[in-house]
Amino acid sequence: MLDMFFSNSLKLSLPTTTSKYKNLVEKMNSREKDLKKLGDKELKSLVKPLREKLIQEGSGNNEVQVEAFSLVREATLRVLGIRHYDVQLVGGLVLNEGQIAEMKTGEGKTIVALLPTFLNALYGKGVHVITVNEYLARRDAEYVGRVHKFLGLSVGLIQSEMDPKERKQNYQCDVVYLTNNELGFDYLRDNLAFTKNDIVQRPFFYCVVDEIDSVLIDEARTPLIISGPTKSPVDKYKKSTKLANALQKDIHYLVDEKNQNATLLEEGIEICEQALSVSDLYSAEDPWIPYLLNSIKAKELFKLNTHYILNSEKEVIIVDEFTGRTMEGRRWGDGLHQAVEAKENVPIQDEAQTLASITYQNLFLLYEKLSGMTGTAKTEEGEFEKIYNLKTITIPTHRPLKRKDFPDVIYKNQYLKWQAIARECAEIYALGRPILVGTTTIEKSELLATLLEEYGIPYRLLNAKPENAESEADIIAQAGALKSVTIATNMAGRGTDIILGGNVEYSIKAQLKKFIKKLPSANYEEFLRNETENTHLGKFLPFFKQIDEAWFKDEINIQKLEAVLNNENLDDASDNIVYEFGTLLHGIIEEQLKFQESQKIKVAELGGLHVIGTERHESRRIDNQLRGRSGRQGDKGSSRMFLSLDDRIVRLFGGENIVSMMENLGLDDDTPIQSSILNKSLDSAQKKIESYYFDARKQLFEYDEALNIQRNGIYTERKRVLEAVSLRDWIIEYGERTLYDISIATKNSDFLGDRKNLFYHSVNQITGLHYNFGLAKKEVEIEQIDIALKQSFEVLYALKELQLETIENGLMRELERSFLLQQVDKAWQEHLQKITALKDSIRWRAYGQRDPLTEYKKESYNLFVTMLIQIRHRVVYLLMRSRVFMEQR
Repeated sequence: MLDMFFSNSLKLSLPTTTSKYKNLVEKMNSREKDLKKLGDKELKSLVKPLREKLIQEGSGNNEVQVEAFSLVREATLRVLGIRHYDVQLVGGLVLNEGQIAEMKTGEGKTIVALLPTFLNALYGKGVHVITVNEYLARRDAEYVGRVHKFLGLSVGLIQSEMDPKERKQNYQCDVVYLTNNELGFDYLRDNLAFTKNDIVQRPFFYCVVDEIDSVLIDEARTPLIISGPTKSPVDKYKKSTKLANALQKDIHYLVDEKNQNATLLEEGIEICEQALSVSDLYSAEDPWIPYLLNSIKAKELFKLNTHYILNSEKEVIIVDEFTGRTMEGRRWGDGLHQAVEAKENVPIQDEAQTLASITYQNLFLLYEKLSGMTGTAKTEEGEFEKIYNLKTITIPTHRPLKRKDFPDVIYKNQYLKWQAIARECAEIYALGRPILVGTTTIEKSELLATLLEEYGIPYRLLNAKPENAESEADIIAQAGALKSVTIATNMAGRGTDIILGGNVEYSIKAQLKKFIKKLPSANYEEFLRNETENTHLGKFLPFFKQIDEAWFKDEINIQKLEAVLNNENLDDASDNIVYEFGTLLHGIIEEQLKFQESQKIKVAELGGLHVIGTERHESRRIDNQLRGRSGRQGDKGSSRMFLSLDDRIVRLFGGENIVSMMENLGLDDDTPIQSSILNKSLDSAQKKIESYYFDARKQLFEYDEALNIQRNGIYTERKRVLEAVSLRDWIIEYGERTLYDISIATKNSDFLGDRKNLFYHSVNQITGLHYNFGLAKKEVEIEQIDIALKQSFEVLYALKELQLETIENGLMRELERSFLLQQVDKAWQEHLQKITALKDSIRWRAYGQRDPLTEYKKESYNLFVTMLIQIRHRVVYLLMRSRVFMEQR
């Protein structure tokens, strides 16, 4: 029965780029028969010698790869009922080399990741599998993670709601599933930790990034930031919003949609200065210009139900433009979020002061070995190679692609476009073919839903609004069923295959849920928690719990369910309900498998899944991801994009050429253009946008590179502080260098009076040293005093140490660590603020014929050196001037 569903006959035919892997795959296939003869215990016993061989010879050794991949393939078949295709083995080999495997949607990237993660996890250093959202991380850890557990590895999962203790336990596992956000924020939090025990992560070793283009390209435009609250000038935001609403576009200000910027014109500046009763909006003491520009951006560029939504608590929640998901806890920086809150007239939350930050580029370059997989990486292969030193290798599909991509059609306005989309949905729905419609915003998904209601077409809606929060996986899984119409806001990283005829495993799950409701327990979940022996179903409680774990926590697997059923002697059960349940489960599986197969044949005969795109995205990859939902594993399918002249990409990047083309052809308003010339024009526009964003990401990376050297230095120093048993020698060195700094500063000063007095005063203020050098008797050179001062400092420090140790053993060591960490963190936060201000102003250097990046590197280095000196001085001052008071009882 399961062979029908999971069969995958193989014949390997590789293009030149991947032909070098053919011999390795053939060796893996030749080992398969021998491994099949082994029992589970014998199979698992092969792991230990493989680990020893790996540590001796390395993961690049061909024999080690063959043994490991063969082992994982056999384990996956036994645990999940799925056998790796030969092309999936090739994908695993590419990932193990630290490269990007481009594999089309539906080619099974999730189980491909099992191969290199198992092999590299044998080193015992920890392997990370990065996914784009928490649902996929949890699903993969619970479902495919069982293969790793079967082979004796530990599997960890990081979720946003976990406390530090749970996180630390999970990061210690051999294979850890998590999102890029959690990885980055945990890294930053670890480098703000106050004790060694607060650190949750291990050093980064090997990483596989699922949807690597989404993580390292789309999300790499903005850095990850951990911030602390600072008081927001609420009044300024409110006044700026009122002024922005009163000002008129192109008269008082200009808006650059391409670059997402706004500029006040002279007339607008005058009106604002009069309204605010200020003489200069750009005043350094009381600047108004950033608040006004943010309010104009909020008004013109950031739209409700497109860029953000309002939740039930009236909070502004950002919507990810690439995935269509809400980004809880994320806020726009530099006061933009507060400006949007003022625009929507909701409570304005505090501004944020940066405590720590890192770009995704520099975060993932921390790994010893990095790899990734996606269906759409070739369009960005240049960026992957330049920034991350990752080559992109296209893996052939298991079966030939049969999807037909029709040319785009373009209408004169939005109204005509949406009417045409609704008509196309009606025509295809009448045939019975499944339809998937991808929209770019929540607003547009709801517009189409309203139109379909007028046509009487049933649909399922998937977008970021909480009220539409039907299970994402359920909606996508059944998008290939007969007469299914699915509207989804963006399809990037949805993670669930669309199977023609519907997903049989989700269908079975739905049937089981219906049957569960018939059980005599008032509440099924309560029944599962009931450990009482008096329950007439009590002896079957473990059986029900296994069913619950397998089916009601998204750990969906037919083979496991059948194994559970076969292990229970249901025929001899005296309880009719349990017997009925078991019999029904067998029946449901058999019936649903046959039904799904017949449905799949019907849908394929009708032409497969039809994908409709309602707008071109700025990135070709996002469009390709939408199209890629159709034509999975050699299935039939088709796709078409519907556009209008007032779509953003057409309007901003080539609209005039297309308008003149329509006028020259003399077409009616209702007649769309459909031509290969149009498609080429739009492809060219998308390439320009991609090039623009690549330059922006490259600039972000180049500027952060200079800061990254400093960040690594500070974080390395911080780690040494946490791990050191004693910091005494460290502080003594700080004191000696402080004295030297004072000496140099005094000698180089322009002070015209008695330099020795200045010198002694500085020494006394910072170190607390009171030393009489007999100034009245004779002149003493400062160089001679340096040696005496250093000796005196050591004596004074020893006395301070003795005094504190008499109060409490180890107190001096704790004060050293505490003061040092406090001052490092405080100085770094101040440094980040100065760096932000430097970035904002440095571009003006170009007008003086100086390279802004070179100037930035010089000045940021000078700021960093100054910061290090300040840390030394502050730590010495605090330690020498500190007083400990005993509480009287």
